[in-house]
Amino acid sequence: MSVPFCPGYNQEPFKSLAENYPAAELYPPKDFRIEWGPLFHRGRLDGTARLLAIGQDPAQHEAVARRILVGTAGKRAQGFVKRLGLTRSYVMINTYLYSVYGQTGGNAHIGDAGITAYRNQWIKAILDENPVEAVVGFGGLADKAWKAWLASPAAAGRPAMPYVHLMHPTWPESSSQSAAQHGAAIKKLLTNWNGGLNQLAPAIHHPDVQVPLALYGKKFTDADLPDIPPEDMPAGLPEWMRRDEGWADRKGRTAKEKRRTIVIVAPASEIPA
Repeated sequence: MSVPFCPGYNQEPFKSLAENYPAAELYPPKDFRIEWGPLFHRGRLDGTARLLAIGQDPAQHEAVARRILVGTAGKRAQGFVKRLGLTRSYVMINTYLYSVYGQTGGNAHIGDAGITAYRNQWIKAILDENPVEAVVGFGGLADKAWKAWLASPAAAGRPAMPYVHLMHPTWPESSSQSAAQHGAAIKKLLTNWNGGLNQLAPAIHHPDVQVPLALYGKKFTDADLPDIPPEDMPAGLPEWMRRDEGWADRKGRTAKEKRRTIVIVAPASEIPA
């Protein structure tokens, strides 16, 4: 059995970026879960990415899988890029290397010079090494991250690039208190994403597959939630971590215990009789 996998950060300039990442000196532990380590990217670093997607911060699924945008958010994002005809030619990074801890940490540090400078090194490396044709920012923090890049000296003189700011994939979950609210929020998210598809599709001149643009309906379908490709993930990662959504959760009786505890549950179907 041959299973492709992400080769990681063995080539420059990404090798040096992965070796020299910031920790507590830029990411205060009271606001970020630095104990789970940095999460750098998902997708292509080999000179073939046509779309750059910026997310916000990693959650528990990402901490285990060591790649960003997996779990529910990842599968929804994967379905979005698929509608653009991209099955592999994309690269994703986050606004923050570490999971935000608490309700205010993300907004409090979006303007931090050190965090911004390191993130801009990643954006510069991606744009220098890949023929990126468009950029999407998922969430308000991602939008601010892209605008901070545009205001940086490294962005000066570069050609303008198509960019859209869209709702974060899991905004419906964070904004809803009931099933009715959740359904309405999903509809609002997909309407927002349809607008993004209409803007981005003309900018993607070299998709992996030529597909007619198809917009979302009022809710996600199974076809809208494809598995994360194996070549996006570290070698040996179980297939169900790419397929399933809710296999990891933070558990604990106290805030401190919950912070340091991630419970992973393999699907019952994976256990031999």
